[in-house]
Amino acid sequence: MSAVTEILPQLLRGLGITISVLLASAIIAYVMAFIAGLSRVSQNVILQKITAVYVEIFRGTSLIVQLFWLYYAIPMLFGIQLGSNWWTGVIAIGLNYGAYLSEVVRGSILAVDKGQTEASIALNMSSFQRMRLIILPQAVRMMLPEFGNYSIQMLKATSLVSLIGMRDILYYGDIMRSTNLSQAPLIYVFVLLVYFVLALPLIWLTRKGEANSKKGVAS
Repeated sequence: MSAVTEILPQLLRGLGITISVLLASAIIAYVMAFIAGLSRVSQNVILQKITAVYVEIFRGTSLIVQLFWLYYAIPMLFGIQLGSNWWTGVIAIGLNYGAYLSEVVRGSILAVDKGQTEASIALNMSSFQRMRLIILPQAVRMMLPEFGNYSIQMLKATSLVSLIGMRDILYYGDIMRSTNLSQAPLIYVFVLLVYFVLALPLIWLTRKGEANSKKGVAS
């Protein structure tokens, strides 16, 4: 019991950083997902090419490498400062998962039955109206489960920000482990439990999304 009262309060000191990084990076990821996903299905070849490069680079390289590039390499090579290490972590995670989620957006849009598009054309709707009123509402339902799954992965990815000195949950776990090596297994058990508890609401939302995705989509 004494270990609980010693370890848990220390880990929870990093809770605010972990949650704030998750929320901010999720917003960036969702925005980038829709921008890149919609660009990939647009008729504009230039947009398609630009977003394809973004998606392939961020999906094809490690998030840790991207994090170090944004934090160390870009300021040294180009003199561009992204702000604090908090912003660097948020941007790295957001851009990385935005690339993965853009494929979810693209795939969901393409999965909407072609008859829906043909019917909207017959109703003389513009391409913008077709996308906004017919295709996206159905596609979003199909996206929900994968968005939930990737949100859980983003939560786990927030632990990487400790590598650039951010004082998140894992950072305080590493500090305690370095000062008391004999308690290392117990410390990391508590780290796992804290992340699991944080993931529970996301797991619940993902299951709700799966339930919603099974209804209301025309086929």
